[in-house]
Amino acid sequence: MSAPSAGEGLTRRRRLGILAICCLSLFIVGVDTTAVNLALPSIGRDLGATSSQLQWVIDAYTLVLASLLMLSGSTADRLGRRKVFQVGLLIFGVGSLLCSLAQDPAVLIGSRMLQAVGGSMLNPVAMSIITNTFRDPRERAQAIGMWGGVVGLSMALGPVIGGALVDAVGWRAIFWLNLPVVVAAIALTTLFVPESRADRVRRLDPVGQLLVIVALATVTYAIIEGRALGWTSVTVLGCFAVASVAGAVLASYEMRRKEPLLDPRFFRSVPFSGAVLSAVIGMCAFAGFLFLNTLYLQDVRGMSPLQAGLMTLPMAVAMAIFSPVSGQLVGSRGPRVPMALAGAGVGASGLLLLRTNDGTSLWFLGVAYVLFGIGIGFINAPITNAAVSGMPRSQAGVAAGIASTSRQVGTSLGVAVLPAIALGSLQGDLASGLAEASHGAWVVVVACGVALVAIAFAVTSAPALRTRDRVAAELGAA
Repeated sequence: MSAPSAGEGLTRRRRLGILAICCLSLFIVGVDTTAVNLALPSIGRDLGATSSQLQWVIDAYTLVLASLLMLSGSTADRLGRRKVFQVGLLIFGVGSLLCSLAQDPAVLIGSRMLQAVGGSMLNPVAMSIITNTFRDPRERAQAIGMWGGVVGLSMALGPVIGGALVDAVGWRAIFWLNLPVVVAAIALTTLFVPESRADRVRRLDPVGQLLVIVALATVTYAIIEGRALGWTSVTVLGCFAVASVAGAVLASYEMRRKEPLLDPRFFRSVPFSGAVLSAVIGMCAFAGFLFLNTLYLQDVRGMSPLQAGLMTLPMAVAMAIFSPVSGQLVGSRGPRVPMALAGAGVGASGLLLLRTNDGTSLWFLGVAYVLFGIGIGFINAPITNAAVSGMPRSQAGVAAGIASTSRQVGTSLGVAVLPAIALGSLQGDLASGLAEASHGAWVVVVACGVALVAIAFAVTSAPALRTRDRVAAELGAA
């Protein structure tokens, strides 16, 4: 059976099949992203990785992903979405295979970067395929809701699946799991997904792309390596300086381009800027939470990977339950309430985790994890809504892409900043000192929660909404 052409009518059954293929591909990416956290102690012991190398196992992936998301989306619009989606699956599969064969930390980190190149072609391109497949606005909204639910569920279940695989087989099994799914997804995409391209393709912006990569890579390197090299070392201060210069040059350069990679005019909208900031803050808290709790549960409490994964199950259940509730609240009452609830959940969890020690009750930890899951469950829908609300349809995809990139930036910073705070305060080894040393990181999580509540009220105020309307009018007239 050959794939239908882009202009050929598709039955509802075929459309749902295309949605299922996109969701299947993204499910393994989401599981892989969070499952690797549960494998970190095992990876460290097996490969002799240092704490900073373990941070890079996570951040090498998220940094490359964040840097290439928008480029991959525009490339798919130009060359064909199905073609780029399949190439992304293939690269992700090859990267997964190389990860499973890695014998030292450097090879694993490099393979994770290759994985991320493929992963960057999946999320934005799948969204473009779904948008192109579901033309009816109501049906499209339902499809996007299902897609978002699958992504959230995969990230929530990742620690549980990862813990089970590491415990039963070993950490390499997390990457083996991807291979049959990738092969099946490539074949199904060939059979059922029609090719499509954008009617009007945005021009490439290689200078802007390079500046984004430089800024993200240097600031993350400085944060992760600052503890080992010294915060006042020439290397660390130089990286911070390069990141600052790259950011300033990027803003100046993009303002002069007709079709910039990052349109600075978007940030004149307070709701849009608030959405970007909320994405960075929320995912920073989430990534740091997963990283530190993985080390705490296994290295301090002596749990197996499976037991540690099951301890995060209350968080996963809370995320799965409250993600759709958040979407309904956004639709009925706007983004203020769910975003404020997100901040309250994250902040309350951080307050409880400030009391953790080497023997904290598992029930107490479970309550803290549930509160955190509630907070993260509420956060995604209002971020997406605030990012695209009021934007002209022609710019909504770009706005959503920037919000997605911001989530990955937040993830990178969370894995860099929160462990840097905890490990920088560590007295002795992980088993005896991590619980106490992590308290400074939980203070940051509390601050993240407070910031999210403040942003919820700021971006939904009448003056903020007027800035959104002005930007929308300006973009629509451009």
